[in-house]
Amino acid sequence: MMPTRNLRLMLTSAAFIGLSGPAFALDGADLVTKLNAAYALNGANVSYEKVAVDGTTVTLSGVSFKATTAPDSGFKIGEVTLEGVEETDGGGYYVETVTLPDVDIKEAESQVTAKDITLGGLSIPGNPNGGTINDMVLYETAGTGPVTVTSKGKQVFSMEESEANLTKQESDAGFDFDATMSGIKADLSDVEDAKAKDAIEKLGLKALAGEMTIKGSWEVASGNVSLEEYAFDFANVGRLALALDISGYTLDFMKSMQEAMKASDANPNKEEGVQAMGLSMMGLIQQLTFNSASIRFDDATITKRVLDYVGSQQGISGDQLAQSLKGMVPLMMAQLDVPELQNQVSTAVNSYLDAPKSLTISAEPASPVPFPMIIGAAMGAPNTVPSVLGVKVTAND
Repeated sequence: MMPTRNLRLMLTSAAFIGLSGPAFALDGADLVTKLNAAYALNGANVSYEKVAVDGTTVTLSGVSFKATTAPDSGFKIGEVTLEGVEETDGGGYYVETVTLPDVDIKEAESQVTAKDITLGGLSIPGNPNGGTINDMVLYETAGTGPVTVTSKGKQVFSMEESEANLTKQESDAGFDFDATMSGIKADLSDVEDAKAKDAIEKLGLKALAGEMTIKGSWEVASGNVSLEEYAFDFANVGRLALALDISGYTLDFMKSMQEAMKASDANPNKEEGVQAMGLSMMGLIQQLTFNSASIRFDDATITKRVLDYVGSQQGISGDQLAQSLKGMVPLMMAQLDVPELQNQVSTAVNSYLDAPKSLTISAEPASPVPFPMIIGAAMGAPNTVPSVLGVKVTAND
């Protein structure tokens, strides 16, 4: 009796598992549907030919990505593998790793390749219209391996790797982000324009090598976007770093922008659509507040080469050109009718030209300035804009 009862129990259990299995299996089609619902807000769409599910792995074949407003502008991706997929509260999905196929695009005499393209910690919302940070498509990491661009059989650009990270702040208040593009190389030796080729050779710019870095944060409630660093650093040239801090870029602001863009795209009269979007953007800008901004250049010998080159075009030396510029800057600044800034610029330019190290232009008002106030000052009294924004110019600091 016991063997028979055990057999019945085993068969019953097997039948139960067989029937219940599909109910708990991942729905790959639903995952893409949810992804498209979120992408639709930005006018994009992902399509596929086949979906296969194996445990927590979803494989999409024949994947294509395109803009919904320009169906003919899409491009084919190929097979995409999503590993470590799990459903989340609210009907969304979390994906540990997304692996995309290598890129190899050829057009005429040009070719672009990219390898080892991955995303990590991808979150797909169940309801993209929920109005919180968790209702956005977000990733924790993204990166690529080597990227190359060739023209007429010669490599003109390459990058060793890129990496981006996005980290949520406590209580989902916002997120911090950073990105790096390292091992960048550019070959400008085959530029065809005669004047440009001559300038590139004499400035020593035939082969460039460097990296690009980005770092910042975004706070949802205040809409504070702090771009702490957006920098380009190239050997024997210099480092150009930009920074910007504004408030008012909230989720509602983003939605309004998306709606304005969709309305413009939907307008059969493209000229009217662009004009309407321009007016909408002007209205939206009124919601933003300026906190600070800066541009800084750290020289790595390019300044002297530029002075020597430009001076040679005028039949003088680089040092003579520098002295000439020192005399011209005060006269040019005087036309702007901003005495305080005029003195700052003249002092900074003189210091920089004497010993090129760094040049910084910063704007940091005593208190945040609404964009309408900036626009009003620019239209009514342009010479007051530097004082409204707290503009300063310094060198070698």
